[in-house]
Amino acid sequence: MDEEYDVIVLGTGLKECILSGLVSVDGLKVLHMDRNDYYGGESCSLNLFQLWKRFRGNDNPPAHLGPSRDYNADMIPKFMMANGMLVRVLIHTDVTKYLYFRAVDGSYVFNRGKIHKVPATDMEALKSPLMGLFEKRRARKFIIYVQNYNESDPKTHEGLDLTRLTTRELISKYGLDDNTVDFIGHAFALHRDDRYLDEPALDTVKRMKLYAESLARFQGGSPYIYPLYGLGELPQAFARLSAVYGGTYMLNKPECKVEFDMEGKVCGVTSEGETARCKKVVCDPSYLPNKVRKIGKVARAIAIMSHPIPNTDESHSVQVILPQKQLGRKSDMFLFCCSFFHNVAPKGRFIAFVSTEAETENPEKELKPGIDLLGPVDELFFETYDRYEPVNEPSLDNCFISTSYDATTHFESTVTDVLSMYNMITGKTLDLSVDLSAASAAEE
Repeated sequence: MDEEYDVIVLGTGLKECILSGLVSVDGLKVLHMDRNDYYGGESCSLNLFQLWKRFRGNDNPPAHLGPSRDYNADMIPKFMMANGMLVRVLIHTDVTKYLYFRAVDGSYVFNRGKIHKVPATDMEALKSPLMGLFEKRRARKFIIYVQNYNESDPKTHEGLDLTRLTTRELISKYGLDDNTVDFIGHAFALHRDDRYLDEPALDTVKRMKLYAESLARFQGGSPYIYPLYGLGELPQAFARLSAVYGGTYMLNKPECKVEFDMEGKVCGVTSEGETARCKKVVCDPSYLPNKVRKIGKVARAIAIMSHPIPNTDESHSVQVILPQKQLGRKSDMFLFCCSFFHNVAPKGRFIAFVSTEAETENPEKELKPGIDLLGPVDELFFETYDRYEPVNEPSLDNCFISTSYDATTHFESTVTDVLSMYNMITGKTLDLSVDLSAASAAEE
């Protein structure tokens, strides 16, 4: 360990592993360490024994649940947009050769007490029970405007400057009612709260276009894809990438202590009496607790079930978004369900997650509206975790700390954080203008 590295990465969460892979490809000398003896950190996947030990305190799950090894329960469950940034990073780095994906069956929204399929095209809007006849026509006009919009072609703007016009102002031009705005903003553009309404409309239009483009990619029931055997495969795939480019990995390294010089700049990491020198450190918040602040808490329930989520067309994999307004909350709630179809549970079993930003001291009660939509469950686990963000100035101390994972069940905010950190670490912007057809060989 007594060597000098350009970057030492602490923690093998997905964000840290992506960054380790990216900077290794750039030719930097990387040492990657983790206090745990497994990959994934907070974003690990657990088999049934591990799940039982974490939530029940022993490793004796009931035999009727099936073999432990057939479970891959993700602790930070998130689907990937088929045309989104994470898929572009996977193709850019050629990590697709280590992974296999399947399309996700369904994308739904909770509206006025019922689960509905998210209408993502103008034709689907006409068929959707979410809206009355006249509202459907108005929504169709708005969706056609979004589909035709091209940022570099002013003819498609219809005289509107979306960098100045707010989303609220844009939507008002089409006369859409509050319920329509609710599912468009939260289930289609994937905003987590209603602040977007008073922000420039360009971001919402881009998000809606990404959703529609991702949906069209597979001609399926949702815009999402998900790796076979769960998300635990992702950190390991990027770890392999880093190793191919000379990165060194050390798991089960206790008490990784970050060392600083007289000027307050990072100069190395010490573990088990040995110090590895470095110029920069990349880590999750748990490795530098004095350089982060708490920004919230995520509450989640994990259910093992013997059936799909009711009212989702028997979908084996599905996301349901419960917009804040439908529940009288300040932030959205998310349902995620996957099954043996993606090799995350034995045949006939489903794993569902309900997650949200905790807003009270009774998170189990907060999650009830989502849990009630699951139907009968075989087992139910509850957990909360605090969310942190960095407060340091990386240009002064050369410490690059990721932000904790949010409650959403999709990856776009995660990759935004990674790309921002990559830019700070290297001074470069990652070019993600890749040929998405290159991923077809890795998709099923």
